[in-house]
Amino acid sequence: MGVQKNKKSSELEIFRNFLKRQGMRYTPERETIIKEIISTQEHFDVDSLYISIRQKGLRVSKASIYRLIPLLIKADLIEEVFFENGQMHYEHVFGHEHHCHLRCQTCRKIEEFSDNRIAQIEKDLGKRFDYKIIRHKLEVIGICKECREKAGKI
Repeated sequence: MGVQKNKKSSELEIFRNFLKRQGMRYTPERETIIKEIISTQEHFDVDSLYISIRQKGLRVSKASIYRLIPLLIKADLIEEVFFENGQMHYEHVFGHEHHCHLRCQTCRKIEEFSDNRIAQIEKDLGKRFDYKIIRHKLEVIGICKECREKAGKI
């Protein structure tokens, strides 16, 4: 439990310093939002984040969440993951190992995976096109075994 608290404290401190460098204030509302994101282990969208915060009896505006999301991305604390049903979904990435996503287009289940071959492909691409690769996002879309079985298509 202590490690998690230290991790949260360091993320809050990183964000405070980020805002300070941007000439922006660290407000209680921003802290409420970022604390909720830090505690979230699932992919989320603005609506689900807003509902989760409100269910805890805390007051934030959706507009504040929408304004904060780009700042959290720029501070490398969260990433955009995928767009679905008119909503961008995000995930908390600070302190987590980089991974890719395999998503079922039928049930929307997401499998997270890592594969060392992707790092080699990144290296090869950087060399071939003379790029300094910073990061990548990979999402593979398919139909999971359970959905294929339900549909009678193995």
